[in-house]
Amino acid sequence: MKIGVLALQGDFREHLLAAKQAGHAGLTVRRSEELAEVDALILPGGESTTIAQLARTFDLFTDIKKRIAEGMPVYGSCAGMILLADRIVDGALGQETFGGIDMTVRRNAFGRQVDSFESDLNFNGTEMHAVFIRAPWVEELSSSVQVLSDVIAADGKRHPVAVRQGALFATSFHPELTTDLRVHRYFFDQVCAGAIK
Repeated sequence: MKIGVLALQGDFREHLLAAKQAGHAGLTVRRSEELAEVDALILPGGESTTIAQLARTFDLFTDIKKRIAEGMPVYGSCAGMILLADRIVDGALGQETFGGIDMTVRRNAFGRQVDSFESDLNFNGTEMHAVFIRAPWVEELSSSVQVLSDVIAADGKRHPVAVRQGALFATSFHPELTTDLRVHRYFFDQVCAGAIK
């Protein structure tokens, strides 16, 4: 498969490497012509407002929304999760998302950069180590959204940190910052395989 990684800001290089290590072509996406060439897209961690603004600047925003609406498989990590959410809590004034997942995400839910942490969690039935950096969490979601992982946060509540709705998949943590490819393989082998004919 040709896996595109939105390469406007954030840790796109790590996602490109993960795609290649999993046996797929990893391609940078900065222009509409590049987006048109890929089978699936990864939205990397970074700064969600900046990524959305740059997507507007590079005339990619509308095209990404259109490809999502047409069923293109998309995986968003951290900022990418925010960008796939239909609704945001604590977003910047006028913050836009590509949307697609019927959920409300709280931006910087776990705190600021200094509150970043690592934790073990259960992802889709397997234990794994996860890196959270200024991470969001899912505040609410519709019954059409599947929860693949959640954590008990400082507020004492259980919050989803990995979700899937059809061809759209998101994590609030950064699997690209570890050597564990299970999250990426889930996207390629489960999400993409079911959506790409």
